[in-house]
Formats: sequence, structure tokens, C-alpha cells
Amino acid sequence: MKLYSYFRSSAAYRVRIALNLKGLDPEYIPVHLVKNGGEQHSPEYHQINPTELIPAWIEKNIQDEFTLTQSLSILEYLEEKYPDVALLPQDFQQRALIRAVSQSIACDIHPLNNLRVLQYLSNTLAISDEQKTTWYRHWIETGFKALEIQLKNSNGQFCFGETASFADCCLIPQVYNALRFKIDLTLYPKIQAIYQHCNTLSAFQNAAPEAQADAA
Repeated sequence: MKLYSYFRSSAAYRVRIALNLKGLDPEYIPVHLVKNGGEQHSPEYHQINPTELIPAWIEKNIQDEFTLTQSLSILEYLEEKYPDVALLPQDFQQRALIRAVSQSIACDIHPLNNLRVLQYLSNTLAISDEQKTTWYRHWIETGFKALEIQLKNSNGQFCFGETASFADCCLIPQVYNALRFKIDLTLYPKIQAIYQHCNTLSAFQNAAPEAQADAA
């Protein structure tokens, strides 16, 4: 098992949390998204993931290799193949709610603040750093206002129920990024409480960007 990862990638961070929760220990292969013009653009990585995004998951089959991209698809795959530690509950409505929150983060908030978007804003549209920060903060705050309502029934430890789920795997990396841009989490008490609790757990601590071998 191999995970192509970058220490600061939110999408890879989600997968690292899930792997730790499930007790899986793949080989981590770093792909630096900034050095050398972005190693994700190399011909070698392009062959693995034509979208040139992180992460990518590879498992060796009997005769070939199985490659999967997109963090939420990887989470779903891990849940089906390694179900002993479940990150989705049995109740189908709860599963749907967890997927909805996960997708709100991974599909609505994160893409607007992804590295390639920020680079486009700076390099192609030539906006200032101050304008770029305003853009970043706007979309985080817009998303967090909605999430805070969606998480109103949380126990303040996890997004849903008594154990970690896909939603927590997605939320914690997004909050980590928000803090890098100095978003005031006191405006989002449920989100703040969940973030603080999850980061007391080794599965989340060991997945954090600063704990990665390629952290710089």
C-alpha cells in the first residue's frame, strides 16, 4: 500500500487520519507541491494521477496495481475494504448526513482555497497577497457558518455520534488551514470544540502536517 502525500495537503491529511484510525500503515511517498515547480506536474506523477493532484492511493493486486485518486473515494474504499474500525455508522440516515458534511468541506470549501487556485489568483490574475487572503478567509467563513449549523447536534467531541467519522477526517484539516489564515474559531464553538478534542487523539496528532517526514 502506498499513499502519495504532501504534508500540507488537506486532502492527503484526510486520508492520513482515516488510515491512522483504521490502524493501517502504508508507505508514504512525498510529492512536494511547491518545490521544482511542483512535483505533482512531473511526468512520473502525471502517469499516476493525470489530474496532478494529491493524494493518490496504490495497492498491488495479483498481476498489476490498483490506483485510486480523490480523497473521499479513497475514504470510501478504505471503509469497504477495512471495515473493522468503522468510520461510517450503520444507520443509513446518519451515513448520509456524514457524507453531506464531508462533501460540504471537500467539495464546497476546500476547492476554492486549493493551492492551484491561490497560485492562479497570484500568478495569472495578479491579485495582491492581501486580496488573496481576503478571498481565502471569505470562503472559509462562509463555509464555517453553514457547518456550525449543520453540527448543532454534535456532542462537541466528534461531528456525529461518539466516534470519529469521515466528517471529522475532513473537518480537522480544514480547521488547521483556517488557523493558518488566522480565522477566529470562537465564532464557531462547535467546530472549535471538535477540533480541540480530535487533536487529543493520536490518530489525528500523527496525521498532522508537522508530524510528517516531509514537513518543512
